[in-house]
Amino acid sequence: MAMRLRVLLIEDSDFDATLLVRILGKGGYDLEHERVETGAELEKALEREWDLIIADYNLPQFSAPDALEMVKNTGRDIPFIIVSGAIGETTAVSAMKAGAHDYLMKGNLARLLPVIERELREAKNREGRRVTKEALRESELRYRLLWETATDAVVLFDQHGRIDFANPAVREIFGYEPEELVGKEVFILQPEEVHWSNRGGLKRYLKSGAPGRKWRARETVGLKKDGSEFPVEAAYSNMQVAAKSWFVVFLRDITERKRAEKELQENQEQFRVAREIQQHLFPKNAPHCNGFDIAGRSFPAEATGGDYFDFLTMLEDCIGIVTGDVTGHGLGPALLMAETRAYLRILAKTNSDAGVILTKANRVLAEDVGYERYVTLFLVRLDAPHRKVAYVNAGHIPGYIFGPSGEVVATLKRTGVPLGLRPDTVYNESPEIELSPGQLFLLITDGFEEAISPSEEMFGNDRVLDVVKKARERSASEIVQALYESFKNFTGSAPQLDDLTAIVIKVK
Repeated sequence: MAMRLRVLLIEDSDFDATLLVRILGKGGYDLEHERVETGAELEKALEREWDLIIADYNLPQFSAPDALEMVKNTGRDIPFIIVSGAIGETTAVSAMKAGAHDYLMKGNLARLLPVIERELREAKNREGRRVTKEALRESELRYRLLWETATDAVVLFDQHGRIDFANPAVREIFGYEPEELVGKEVFILQPEEVHWSNRGGLKRYLKSGAPGRKWRARETVGLKKDGSEFPVEAAYSNMQVAAKSWFVVFLRDITERKRAEKELQENQEQFRVAREIQQHLFPKNAPHCNGFDIAGRSFPAEATGGDYFDFLTMLEDCIGIVTGDVTGHGLGPALLMAETRAYLRILAKTNSDAGVILTKANRVLAEDVGYERYVTLFLVRLDAPHRKVAYVNAGHIPGYIFGPSGEVVATLKRTGVPLGLRPDTVYNESPEIELSPGQLFLLITDGFEEAISPSEEMFGNDRVLDVVKKARERSASEIVQALYESFKNFTGSAPQLDDLTAIVIKVK
């Protein structure tokens, strides 16, 4: 029978929210969900009960830190998971310190279900421990009954280390039956070399412990009945019952948490490799074309993403100008970017229609990527001899054509869904647009618009357009550089969270 799950989504993207709901549904949950985008909507939603909150980090009028503070102010313990497409390790660590329970990248949602299961379980454990501590003050009988249902191993022992009670969770965590431990020394739950260490050693605690003293939770080593060692988190407490001193240790298996930490370290190496792959695949020079000044550049983030741009040789003396963004960060998106680049370069040699090229590329990509990945892509066909352009925008942010005075004369919005979602999608090339001297064509990825200042203000679309307008008399490469310098001045010393890519085409 499906487990009922009440999920509150803090997300401004219908597409991303739908993707999350679909993943949860496939995980076997019976969902009740609601999506909010602003603080006012969240405040109203928090009047209801929720099992889980999943939040994007950056929203137009809101952010995950704001939402987390509102949830904390309610005093309720609701697992809060951040799922973002543009969040660096430093920002993620700050969010975790502020109270977020975990974070994932939108391009790597394979861990979503295990993380949710873990956090729901941990929330239940926290609730169990809160109730347990209250029960201990009432009577020994009551805390024994509550400990019976705890998922952490709970062991009660005397001043000599003799176990008086062990809850059923010791069976799953240590391999002992609860009654098997009664009367034995608690030290058998740790390797001998740990007993006196400051890493949560039981003998060290027992020697220094005094009634009323507590030790904060710390990582240590547990020893199973079969002799195998594993990482545990131990929290100790002293108590008085019938004028006798007792000691309690709560032991949690943190094997999965340690595995996740190791995975994070491995991801850092993936980011480095991915960055190298990207830089080798980007075009070294823009094409030389009579009547046009063309420049493009990508500025990789510390946590490499999947930005992509290229210049394609097409039939009929046309040039393909393409920019895109692969979901996620690391080696996987970089390889998907390389695959996309290869398909487009091959298809451009035998097709002169941008819609046909993307339709064929999508058919192949949809077979190679899972449902959690996709590619937003903007392909422009530049007919330089006739001074015309046509385009296809597959789920990418808009492109812009500026007039000689810097005004936006055309906004080139999305004409189809991102590549890789549905193999049967057909993309159609737009009608040709005639270009005239003095005009300027701009393509970017969303790293510019979604950049955040130290005061948590978003760079936004208006600033992008204003920078280009003011720099329009400069060369194409100088305009691209001006955009990047404006971004750096805006974000200050904050780490770059996403790749930045810009292409400028000036009509002479």
